[in-house]
Amino acid sequence: MAAVSLQGSSLIFTVIVTSWLPRRSFSLVAQILHLTYASFLASTISLWAFRVQILNMDEHETLLWALGLWVDLWRTSPWTLGLQLDLCAECGVNADVEKHLELGKKLLAAGQLADALSQFHAAVDGDPDNYIAYYRRATVFLAMGKSKAALPDLTKVIQLKMDFTAARLQRGHLLLKQGKLDEAEDDFKKVLKSNPSENEEKEAQSQLIKSDEMQRLRSQALDAFESADYTAVITFLNKILEVCVWDAELRELRAECFIKEGEPRKAISDLKAASKLKNDNTEAFLKISTLYYQLGDHELSLSEVRECLKLDQDHKRCFAHYKQVKKLNKLIESAEELIRDGRYTDATSKYESVMKTEPNIAEYTLRSKERICHCFSKDEKPVEAIRVCSEVLQMEPDNVNALKDRAEAYLIEEMYDEAIQDYEAAQEHNENDQQVREGLEKAQRLLKQSQKRDYYKILGVKRNAKKQEIIKAYRKLALQWHPDNFQNEEEKKKAEKKFIDIAAAKEVLSDPEMRKKFDDGEDPLDAESQQGGGGNPFHRSWNSWQGFNPFSSGGPFRFKFHFN
Repeated sequence: MAAVSLQGSSLIFTVIVTSWLPRRSFSLVAQILHLTYASFLASTISLWAFRVQILNMDEHETLLWALGLWVDLWRTSPWTLGLQLDLCAECGVNADVEKHLELGKKLLAAGQLADALSQFHAAVDGDPDNYIAYYRRATVFLAMGKSKAALPDLTKVIQLKMDFTAARLQRGHLLLKQGKLDEAEDDFKKVLKSNPSENEEKEAQSQLIKSDEMQRLRSQALDAFESADYTAVITFLNKILEVCVWDAELRELRAECFIKEGEPRKAISDLKAASKLKNDNTEAFLKISTLYYQLGDHELSLSEVRECLKLDQDHKRCFAHYKQVKKLNKLIESAEELIRDGRYTDATSKYESVMKTEPNIAEYTLRSKERICHCFSKDEKPVEAIRVCSEVLQMEPDNVNALKDRAEAYLIEEMYDEAIQDYEAAQEHNENDQQVREGLEKAQRLLKQSQKRDYYKILGVKRNAKKQEIIKAYRKLALQWHPDNFQNEEEKKKAEKKFIDIAAAKEVLSDPEMRKKFDDGEDPLDAESQQGGGGNPFHRSWNSWQGFNPFSSGGPFRFKFHFN
């Protein structure tokens, strides 16, 4: 209706104006006026002034005036101005897009990928139909290792420009890596049909052959899996995943085969890759957590199951597993803190709770016993330590920690040969362990020392005896072996020698510094073991010990005992 109205008004306008013209100018001017009517409606020229001006002109002047009027009206009409503004705006937009594309190209060549990506983002926003902007942005994504982000851009390029073979070939490569073999083959075939360059044709043909080979291997792998031939499945999948490196489903299948073959750590590696390749892959996180839990790595198990709950906090199996792992983790952390504080008895109790909490996984029993062995050894309970450490070593003969702790217990029990054997075994498995090296040297010194004079044996006390026990034992033996108790000359000489050894033992073991030297395998009263040689002030004759009070903690006697 609007078009009809405009056409009718234009005709009336033309009739009015041409009625003022000479007959000879009618035809040409009428056509010009009809064309300019729409613009004339928007002008501010008075129709009366228009008539007066025409009536005073000849044909030539009228024609020139009409043409001038048409141009003026065209230039000044709102519709024309709007069109000009639109054209100028479009020119500005295109200029900005080209600027972003050029700058992005330079940044990409300079290796400044993040900055280049920002420029191509701006180019895409400025012109959503510019296939070059999408293609260059996809190139940056690929350079950054973000193939998932590149794929939609390459698809957009192909939608905007169907004959862009480079983009189609690149998309085919990505689809092949993702294991989407049918889609990849479709792209390669279309490249061959689109008049490609010689290199593009060779590449497409090569990739088609490779895709066909992957289809064949996949079929064989699935058949082998149905037959439970997991070793064969792994062999086939190894070849496929060299090409289809981003295929999450095939990685999950290979992980399942690794589990069946008893290789959980290899399964974990594949499942971790699958958790990144597939969005919201809660099952992968749950399997990883379960495998870590079965391996005894409770901390990593807890970390992975939390990732599952981040994706789905209502996941029932993840939540049930999370509660079990968290409980066990808390017990172990508490036990380790008690060990650091030297509260070995309490730590032992905690590790016994760990074994009760998870009785079905042997790894937690083994590790708990290993730590209980350590607690007994540090708490100087050698009998218990030797028993538990031996249980650990039956299950794991090369457990260096258990070997070291049992060796320490053997030293307390003065079983030096056994201690040396354990330290040597530990050294075979870890020759750089300074603790093992120092322990072996100590055991060898103590063995040598035991072949001479052992002050603990002289007093009849354990190596971990307290000072009070040492003084008490000394007093008892000093009274028993005091030479005045013996009348027979031979017995008196024997008693004198015994009394000297008792006094020397008390002298060494009641002095913290001297006792430490002795415990480290050095006899502070033995001239041979003292560096620099020379006499030893502690090697005394019987006369030098006369007058000592066995009931004092040290120093000379204040009186002398006489026995009838």
